[in-house]
Amino acid sequence: MNVAKMLPEIAEDGEYGLACRSIEGFVIRYSKNIAMLERKALWLGYGINYFKGGVRKMLKGLEVKVLNRFADERGFFTELFRSDWDGIIEEEIVQANHSISYPGMVRAWHRHLRGQVDCFVVLKGAMKICAYDGKEVDEIFATGENLQLVRIPGHYWHGFKVIGEERAYLVYFVNRLYDYGNPDEERRPWNDPTIVPERINGRNDDERCNKSWDWSYQPYK
Repeated sequence: MNVAKMLPEIAEDGEYGLACRSIEGFVIRYSKNIAMLERKALWLGYGINYFKGGVRKMLKGLEVKVLNRFADERGFFTELFRSDWDGIIEEEIVQANHSISYPGMVRAWHRHLRGQVDCFVVLKGAMKICAYDGKEVDEIFATGENLQLVRIPGHYWHGFKVIGEERAYLVYFVNRLYDYGNPDEERRPWNDPTIVPERINGRNDDERCNKSWDWSYQPYK
């Protein structure tokens, strides 16, 4: 494990402790109040992945990289993509796309079966990005306030929902050129009732498990 430092926005105290995911490492969580920690961390836009008492790895190949934002008196600067980000960018990127989605919009579900990998960066607004392998759904919350690159192997069913009251601006990098005549796209309805995850975020005790996936369900009361 390569754990860099504590998240500055969520202080360690006697109630719960946590360590932050480094650029190369994983997130470690030790918490007496998992729900509180999750809400605070996800609100800040971090790619938080945990289970009680230790580490939870996401679906194989699904990765989240926090992007550093550098500030000075002129403004801000962020690197969105580098070919030497080992373990995150393993493919040759050949195309970049930009989409704008309205508040509450769901774009799902689809997958790619010819080796495409998608790398998402939410520049503005907020999204819940999901990947599904037939048994488990992983959720990643990405916002323009805390930039991160989300790598999604295309063979997973995936999609997203815009959260909040503003448009979401997404840039995504891919390793396959779009084939207009024969697109590498297999689709299912966004509200397909046959998407019934047995596990969600590595857990089988989530109240949404073993039910048709509902993009609008609010697990936090």
